[in-house]
Amino acid sequence: MVMVVPPTAPMLLTRNLLYTGITRAKKLLIIIGNDKVINYMIQNVDSKKRNTGLEYKLREREENC
Repeated sequence: MVMVVPPTAPMLLTRNLLYTGITRAKKLLIIIGNDKVINYMIQNVDSKKRNTGLEYKLREREENC
């Protein structure tokens, strides 16, 4: 698996995203990116609440079945 980590908005460069990429790799992970960006991700433990609306959609679907 190849994970490309481009310099982008800091809110997207989280340790959680890096962890997800590492744990999803089956045999091998090649990370392509700047050392500074990857180090930033390692240090960035800030996580944002994601408002996807998934819970609402699931409840709505459950009610309609």
